[in-house]
Amino acid sequence: MRRKAAVLVIFTAIIMVLTAACGKKTNDGNYFRVGMEADYPPFNWTQIDNSNGAVPIDGSKEYAGGYDVEIAKRIAEGLGKELVIVKTDWDGLLPALVSGKIDAIIAGMSPTEERKESIDFSDNYYESDLVMVVKKGGPYENATKLSDFAGAKITAQLNTFHYTVIDQIEGVNKQTAMNNFAAMRVALESGAIDGYVSERPEAVSATTANPNFAMVVFEDGFETSPDDTAIAVGLRKGSELLDDINKILADISKEERIRIMDEAIKNQPGAE
Repeated sequence: MRRKAAVLVIFTAIIMVLTAACGKKTNDGNYFRVGMEADYPPFNWTQIDNSNGAVPIDGSKEYAGGYDVEIAKRIAEGLGKELVIVKTDWDGLLPALVSGKIDAIIAGMSPTEERKESIDFSDNYYESDLVMVVKKGGPYENATKLSDFAGAKITAQLNTFHYTVIDQIEGVNKQTAMNNFAAMRVALESGAIDGYVSERPEAVSATTANPNFAMVVFEDGFETSPDDTAIAVGLRKGSELLDDINKILADISKEERIRIMDEAIKNQPGAE
């Protein structure tokens, strides 16, 4: 009887493990697990269905779409692996990569020198400019240079170079950094801030989704390095995926990348 009981216990344990794993793909060689916020349109966002090529979010009934997702799909296909999107807070992306929870970060992340100390990066898969998102019809809509924002309440996302460049605005009223762009949009709408620093695609996304917002493109703007305004795939140090990913990215032409971004802006949640 004890032997039968032991067999029953083992069988029950196996069933429990299989049940726990259901809906959550393990990190083996068949999957390409990509971390992103799924909250940074048009680069990445969350939606309720698989329209416009969105991909299921691991362990969730929701889906991820956007420019980063389309790039991740191309890479996964080129690697011969199944794409798995792991929704992760921005501050958790590097720890998730280093710990092995994910295989790559494809999340609108710039390959800054500081980040290169802890992870490797692929070649760039997008390059952009810094702009400011402000209220339409407000005192800053027609700004053209940084000095126009003296005294303005300005913020940017936490732990990004966007936040550090605010210091280049003489006399600015620098606000506390915010966790994500959704929070910044709410703050701008309410008047808690006068503007936030963003990359052009996100600003286009914001102004498309909300007619009360406007994008300021500077004639005399922020001083940045090429690495700051570029976006690349984050990988663990010494990742064997690096060369293959660079080859896959090299096959995506500049024209194709523009087309993918234009589609992402059109398909983002809230776009008409």
